[in-house]
Amino acid sequence: MSEPRVSESGLPIHGVYRTSDLDGWDPATKLGEPGAYPYTRGVYASMYTGRPWTMRQYAGFGTAVESNRRYRQLLDAGQTGLSVAFDLPTQMGYDSDNAVAEGEVGKVGVAIDSIDDMRILFDAIPLDRVSTSMTINAPAAILLLLYQLVAAEQGVDAADLTGTIQNDVLKEYIARGTYIYPPRPSLRLITDIFSYCREVTPKWNTISISGYHMAEAGATPAQEIAFTLADGIEYVRAAVASGQHVDEFAPRLAFFFVARTTLLEEVAKFRAARRIWAQVMRDEFGAKDPKSMMLRFHTQTAGVQLTAQQPEVNLVRVAVQGLAAVLGGTQSLHTNSFDEAIALPTEKAARLALRTQQVLAFETDVTATVDPFAGSYVVESMTDDVEAAARALMAKVEEYGGAVAAIEAGFQKSEIERSAYAIAQQIDSCERTVVGLNKFTVETDEHYEPLRVDPAIGAQQAERLALLRAERDSAAVDAGLAALRAAAAGTDNVLYPMRDALAARATVGEVSDALREVWGTYVATDTF
Repeated sequence: MSEPRVSESGLPIHGVYRTSDLDGWDPATKLGEPGAYPYTRGVYASMYTGRPWTMRQYAGFGTAVESNRRYRQLLDAGQTGLSVAFDLPTQMGYDSDNAVAEGEVGKVGVAIDSIDDMRILFDAIPLDRVSTSMTINAPAAILLLLYQLVAAEQGVDAADLTGTIQNDVLKEYIARGTYIYPPRPSLRLITDIFSYCREVTPKWNTISISGYHMAEAGATPAQEIAFTLADGIEYVRAAVASGQHVDEFAPRLAFFFVARTTLLEEVAKFRAARRIWAQVMRDEFGAKDPKSMMLRFHTQTAGVQLTAQQPEVNLVRVAVQGLAAVLGGTQSLHTNSFDEAIALPTEKAARLALRTQQVLAFETDVTATVDPFAGSYVVESMTDDVEAAARALMAKVEEYGGAVAAIEAGFQKSEIERSAYAIAQQIDSCERTVVGLNKFTVETDEHYEPLRVDPAIGAQQAERLALLRAERDSAAVDAGLAALRAAAAGTDNVLYPMRDALAARATVGEVSDALREVWGTYVATDTF
C-alpha cells in the first residue's frame, strides 16, 4: 500500500480505516448524543431535521443606499439573515473624509460614518424579524449601538434584536490587522459589551470568535481551531475577572470558522472544536448552563481558495466547501460568490451563491438526519487527530501565559506564517493542485466584467459629513464625547455614554478618536 496522504494539518490520512484505528475511543464519552455534552454530534438534538441553518450572504459596498438595495434583493431571493461588510475606514474607526480613508471609501464594504448612514442601510428592513451579523471588530460597540438606535426609530425594542457582532479583536493582532487600541483596553471594551448586551440586548450574540481570518492567512485546520479557542478562553477569563459569572455571558458567545475543500478534515475539525470547547467550559470555568458549553458557529467558505483563473470553477469549490460546513454542523453559512477573487460580487454571482445553499438544504438529503458521519472510521479517527493537534497548540499558548501574552510574543502569527509559506511552496511546485491555476489551465479565460465601486463615493460621503456637522447640536456631541472619555479613563461601562454621543450624531471617527485619546493605539512589532 502507498504511503498515507497528509492532511492540511500535517496529520496522516490512511487509505483505509478500521475500528483498530480508533485507539482508546469510547463512544459513550467522546461521541454522545446530538445536543448533549460533549456536543461532538452537534449542539442541538434535531439539528437540520427541524429547520436548516441560517443562510447569510456577506454583503456591503459603496454607499448605504447601494448596500440596502442589495440586502433587499437577497431577502427577496430567500436569504434568512443579513451579514454586513464594512469598508476599511469604518473597520479602522475613521470617517470617510479622513485623509487616511482616501481611495478606500466603500471599496470592500459599505461606508458608515454616522447614524444617518445606518438609518439608510436598514431602511424598510424589519429589524425585529431579521437576524443581522456585522463583521466589525475594534469599533464593534459603535456599530452595535447605531443598529440599536436605528431599531428604536423603527419601534423595535432592543431586547428583541437578534444577530451577532464579530467583536474579536485578538485575531486582528494575529492575522488580519484592523485593530485600533492595544490588546488590554480592547479586552476591557469587549467585556463592557458583554455586560451591556446582557442588560439591554439579551438575544444578541456579543462576539463571534473567529478562526476564519487565521485560515485565510494560512493557518491549518488544527491551528485555526487551536488559536481561536485560545482567544475564546482569554475572553472568558477577562469577563470572569471583570466580575461576570460565566453562565451570564457564555451562552451568547459564538464562533466563526472557514470551510475548505478538504471536506473530511473540515468535518473532523468542526466536531473536534465542539468537543474541546465543551470540556474547557465545563472543567476550567465551571459552567453549569448547557448553552455555555455549546460551541455555536457561523461558517464562510474559503475565499483564499478561490481563483481569478477560470472563475466559474469556484462554483464547484464553494459547493464542496458549503457541504463540508453543513456536514460539520454549522449554525449559519455564507457561501462565497464565484467572482470574489476578481472583485466585489455581482448581483447574479451573489444570487448563485445563495442558490448553492438552497440546493444543499432542499434538494439533497443531508438535512434528513443528524450528524451523517457519526461513527465513520475515518471521520472519528481524524476528529481525534485534529483534537490532539489543536490541544497541543493550545498548551503552547498557555505556556506563554495565555493568548494575549502569546500574541505579544508573536507565537500565533509566526506559526501561521510558516504554514502559509509551506502552502505557497506546494502550489508553486505543483505538489498541491489548484485546478485552473497550476494544472488544467487554459490559454485565455472568457472576458468577465466585474462590479466596480464608483470612486466618487468618498467625495459624496465627505459632503454628507460636512452637512451633518453643520446641522447637529455640537454641544450635545461634545458633552457625549467628554462623558465617553471619562468612562474610558475610569471603570464605568463605556457603551452608555457612547450611545448618547452617537444618538447626538457623533461620527464613527469621532467616537473612535475619543477612545484613542485615552487608550492609545496599537503598533505591531516583529519579535521573531
